[in-house]
Amino acid sequence: MIDHLGIRVNDYAKARGFYLSVLAPLDISIVMEVTAEQTGNYPHTGFGNNGKPFFWISGGEMKTPNTYGAHIAFAAQSRAAVDAFYHAAIAAGATDNGAPGLRPHYHENYYGAFVIDADGNNVEAVCHTPA
Repeated sequence: MIDHLGIRVNDYAKARGFYLSVLAPLDISIVMEVTAEQTGNYPHTGFGNNGKPFFWISGGEMKTPNTYGAHIAFAAQSRAAVDAFYHAAIAAGATDNGAPGLRPHYHENYYGAFVIDADGNNVEAVCHTPA
């Protein structure tokens, strides 16, 4: 199951306003915002409902062609499954983009791992349950 996905945008403020407007009729609003300082690169806004962000936009200069790819996160049933995903991805040739671990700036039980696939996509496995 897909947990969430994200896209990079050229004009973060404009895109944030756009999605805020167009997603409102679908009962989707801003659930979380993460600063550039927290992520180590660019600001992110998570849109969703019922307290769960599932669509993210992130700022940052896009290059032509877009060399950043998409972000997709797969839901994992356990932290061990996140670890196994990460090790399998690295063994299959992916590049590390964040070893398995807690990401408390999202929430206290957010345990994820990130890799970059051969096409430049940021692929994640995430578990939201306590250890």
